[in-house]
Amino acid sequence: MFAVIKTGGLQYRVAANDVITVGRLAGEPGDIIELGEVLMLGGETVVVGAPSVAGALVAGEVVRQSRGPKVIAFKKRRRKNSRRKRGHRQDFTVVRITEILTDGRKPDMTPRPKAQAKAAGDSAAPAA
Repeated sequence: MFAVIKTGGLQYRVAANDVITVGRLAGEPGDIIELGEVLMLGGETVVVGAPSVAGALVAGEVVRQSRGPKVIAFKKRRRKNSRRKRGHRQDFTVVRITEILTDGRKPDMTPRPKAQAKAAGDSAAPAA
């Protein structure tokens, strides 16, 4: 099953366990968020909203909040000793889609357990 959602003025095709990068959304890493503007549901039968599907909801977990690369806007007017240099970094949120819900169901808001990272000195083979 997949869904087409709209957030930040852009549309994304998502399925369960997809990781997407969207414009900045409120929430800390590990929080569960609801993306309520579902434009289409796909699967065995396709449901197209007018403009959105009633009772449909996509739940996701915030993986991280970050910023994009710096974009330089440089303007120069030749022979006028005039130039302007401006930088911009876009804020974004990385979201892992946990489930696609229909019929007005609500997502499970309990945070998922985090995967344990290996320590720096650990290795698979024992030291000799």
